[in-house]
Amino acid sequence: MKAIKRIFLGIAFVITLFCVVVLVCALNPEITEELAGVVSVVSGAEAGRNPGASDNGLSIGQAKPGFPGGSQGGTGINTGWIRDQGGQGYVTPGSEPVAPPDTVNGRGGYEPVTEELEQILEEEADNLSGVIAEGELGEGLSFDAQTYPYYAMLEPVLQQLYRQIYANAQKLNTSFTPVVEVNVSQVKTVFEAVYNDHPEMFWLETGYSCKYLGNGKCVELVLKYNDTADYLEQAKEQFNQQAEVVLSGARQQETVFDQEKYVHDALMEMVEYDEAAAMNQSAYSALVLGRSVCAGYARSFQYLMQQLGVPCYYCTGTSGEDHAWNIIKLDQTYYNVDMTWDDTEPATYDYFNKSDQEFAGTHVRTSLSVYLPACGASVAEGGGEVSSGIRELINENPQQPLGWVSRGKPNFTSADEAAEALKEENLRKAGITEDQVLDSLEEYYKDCVEQIKALGTGDQQFSNVIPESFWPAVENVYSSGAYWKGYVEPALKELKGEYFAIQLQTQRLGGGYYRLYHTIYTE
Repeated sequence: MKAIKRIFLGIAFVITLFCVVVLVCALNPEITEELAGVVSVVSGAEAGRNPGASDNGLSIGQAKPGFPGGSQGGTGINTGWIRDQGGQGYVTPGSEPVAPPDTVNGRGGYEPVTEELEQILEEEADNLSGVIAEGELGEGLSFDAQTYPYYAMLEPVLQQLYRQIYANAQKLNTSFTPVVEVNVSQVKTVFEAVYNDHPEMFWLETGYSCKYLGNGKCVELVLKYNDTADYLEQAKEQFNQQAEVVLSGARQQETVFDQEKYVHDALMEMVEYDEAAAMNQSAYSALVLGRSVCAGYARSFQYLMQQLGVPCYYCTGTSGEDHAWNIIKLDQTYYNVDMTWDDTEPATYDYFNKSDQEFAGTHVRTSLSVYLPACGASVAEGGGEVSSGIRELINENPQQPLGWVSRGKPNFTSADEAAEALKEENLRKAGITEDQVLDSLEEYYKDCVEQIKALGTGDQQFSNVIPESFWPAVENVYSSGAYWKGYVEPALKELKGEYFAIQLQTQRLGGGYYRLYHTIYTE
C-alpha cells in the first residue's frame, strides 16, 4: 500500500508541476518563445540537420504557385517581389524523378551553402560582445531588384544583414556580430542571398560559421574565403582582364540576344568541365583558370551578362544531383540557360533560352531559387502576365511572314490546286483539321473569350492553333498590350472578374502550325 501511495503522490506532483509551468508560460510569452527556440534547435540536431532547416534540406519551403504576399512562414521572404518586377511565380514540377540525358549525366558539381553551427551559453555570448564588433554595416548601399533579385526577395530587416555581410566580405573581415537579431535559419537565407547575387565576390566561400544561443539567436557570424584572398588585388586584375576579353567582343554585337549568344559561345571555348578544378564554385575558376563545374559556368555567365546590363541570375536546384544554371531576362521575358550542359562535344544550344516547361523533366529549382521568376513569362502593357514564344519557335523576322513549307509535290495542273494539296498535307502532318486553325485576330479573340467563359475562374488552361505566318500578328498584340482589350476585358466582363494573369507558351506542330497554350488565372 505504501508503494502505491508513493506512486500516486509522484503522479500528483508531476501533474501539479506541469500546471505551474503552463501557468507561468501563459503569463510570460517570452519564456514560451525561448522554450520553443530550444525545442526547435534540439529537434533539428536530433534529426541530423541544421536548426531551422526543412525536411528536404532547405532553409525555407518551396514556393507556392501564384503571388502569395508578404512574409512566408517567418523566413523573412517577401514573395510578392516577383509581381513588383513584372514576373510570374515559379511552379515546382511534379514529383516524377529528374534524370539528366546520358550526354550530360554527371555534369553538375554545385555545392549548396553550408554552415557550421556552435551553440554557446549566455555567459559566453556576453564575453563575445566585448570582443566581436559589427564590422562594416553597409550603410548607404543599395541593390537594384532587376540585377540583384535575392536582395529584393528579403524583408527589410534581413536586407540590413545582407548589406552587412556584403560590406564585411568586401573588406575581407572574418568575424562580426549580426546588426539585427536573427536566428540561424534566417542567417543562412541571407548569406545564400548575398552569395547568389554577387559572382564578382569570387573570393567568398560557400560555407560560414555561426555561434548561437539556445533559442536559436545568432550572436557571431564567421565568413570564409578561398586562396585568392591572399593576393586579392592581383586576382581581381586577372579576373577583370579575362572578363574584358569576352565583354569587348560582346559589346560589338547589335542586339542583346546577339550579346548573350556571343558570351555563351565564348565560354564554351574558354572553359573546360573539371570536377577537380580549384575554387570551382566561383566565376574565377572559369574565367581565369579555365576549368570549372556547373557553379563556375553559371556564375561567370551571370557576371558577364550583368556587366552588359542584362539581368541574369544564379539559379540552383537539382538535376539528379545538385546543379546550378542561369535565368536571364530578354525582351521582358525570362529564360533558363544551362551553360554546363551546352558545353559538350560539339557544343550545343540544347539548353539555351528555355522555358520552365522545357526544363521541367531535367531541372527543378530548390532553396531560394524557387522565388525567382518563372521562365517563359513576362508582362505586356495593359496588365497581365504573358509569355513570348521561345526564340527557336517564332518567326525571326516578323516583317517577312513564314510561308507554307514545300515538300516538293509534283506536277499539279494549277497553282491553286498545288496550294490546296500542300495545305492538306500540312494539316495532316500537324494532326489537326482546318476548322481548328485560327488565322485572324477576330477569330483568335473570339475563341479565347469562349474558352475562358466555359472554363470559369481560377487556375485554368486552354489551347488553340494558328499558322506560323499568323504568329507575328499574335506576338504583336501581346507585346503592345492590345490583347487586353481584344479578349481579356470581354472575358472578365462575362465572368464578372477583376484580375487576370496569363502564361503563354508555343509549340511547333508539323506543317507550319503553332499550338498556343494559355495557362491563366482569373478571379
